[in-house]
Amino acid sequence: MQQLLLELAPPPPPTLENFSQGRNGAAVKALREALAGGEGFVFLWGPGGSGKTHLLRAFSSAASAATRKAVAADDVALLGEAGQLELFDLCNRLRASGGALAASAEAPPAQLPLRADLRSRLASGIVLQLHPLSDAEKAAALAARAAERGMALDRELIAYLLGHFDRDMGTQIAMLDALDRYSLQRQRPLTLPLIREALRALSGEPRR
Repeated sequence: MQQLLLELAPPPPPTLENFSQGRNGAAVKALREALAGGEGFVFLWGPGGSGKTHLLRAFSSAASAATRKAVAADDVALLGEAGQLELFDLCNRLRASGGALAASAEAPPAQLPLRADLRSRLASGIVLQLHPLSDAEKAAALAARAAERGMALDRELIAYLLGHFDRDMGTQIAMLDALDRYSLQRQRPLTLPLIREALRALSGEPRR
C-alpha cells in the first residue's frame, strides 16, 4: 500500500532547500559555502537515516550552477583499493584547482578502513557529524510541509504517519503529498478515516 501511494507522489528530488535540517543546519551551511567558494572539502558522517545521501545528492545537483567544480562521494568506506586511489587523486586535483568535494561515511575519516593518505585528505576540510531527526523534529517537519500545502495536520495524524510508514523523511513527505492529493480528489479534509480509505482504495480492497 505504501508503494502504491509513493507511485502517485514519489519523493521530491533532494535539494539543500528541502532537507529537514533538525540539528544539522551546519552541514547545509557548509555545503552551500563550499559551492560558493568557501572551504571546499566537507566530510559528513553519521548513522543511516541521518541524511548523508540526501545532502550529497543535493550537493551534486547544485554543482551545475556552482562557481567551482564540485564532486560528491557517498559511503567512501565501501571503496576498494582502486577506488581509494582514484578518490585520493581526485582530492589532490580538486585542491590544486580550487574545486569542492563533499564526502560521507558512517564514521569520521580517522576511523575509516582507508589508506592513511586518503583519510588525511578527507579530514583536511570541514568534518561534521549528522544527527538523525528526533520524533519531535520529524513531526515538526511534517507539520511545516502540511502548512506549505495549506493542510491542517493535527498531532494524531502526524503520529499515524510516523507509526505506519517508513520513518525516513523523504518517504514521510511523499506519503503526506500523496494523501493530500487523495483528499483533494475526494474534496474531504485529511482525517484518519480518509487515510484508511485511501490505503484500502489504492490496495484494491473493497470499502467497508
